[in-house]
Amino acid sequence: MLTEISSVPVLAKDAKKSPKWYSEKLGFESKVQGHWVAVKPEGSKTVIHLCVAPHGRIPKEWEDDRPGGNTGIGLYSDGLKRTIEELKARGVEFKKDLTTEWFGTYAIFRDPDGNELWMQRAATRTTCLCELQGVIQQRLERTRRVN
Repeated sequence: MLTEISSVPVLAKDAKKSPKWYSEKLGFESKVQGHWVAVKPEGSKTVIHLCVAPHGRIPKEWEDDRPGGNTGIGLYSDGLKRTIEELKARGVEFKKDLTTEWFGTYAIFRDPDGNELWMQRAATRTTCLCELQGVIQQRLERTRRVN
């Protein structure tokens, strides 16, 4: 039986620059063993495997893949506003600043290869209910202004 996810691949351009960025900007641990380049938040079991084309040549099975775009990877933060401020101070580029939607509060940032990662508050039942209440309140206020 499968029990957990060990790694998630993300295409990268440079096997030296990319893990350095994740370490310096995000505070991630990095591990390089030959072609295997992995980064992760301290204490995380799951790693992001930074896949780099060997010898700068794109393998046939990668022909349609390129670094950049939405990875769909979500990272939890114990303090979204504080973390966003810290990352911006380190030069991290945000595609979307802190936003609240019906599904939660999040922000999206980019790594040096243009890969987009999502940052969100660690979800709890109380958090979800409070965020939902906030979204409902915002919509009610907009409706009142329109009418």
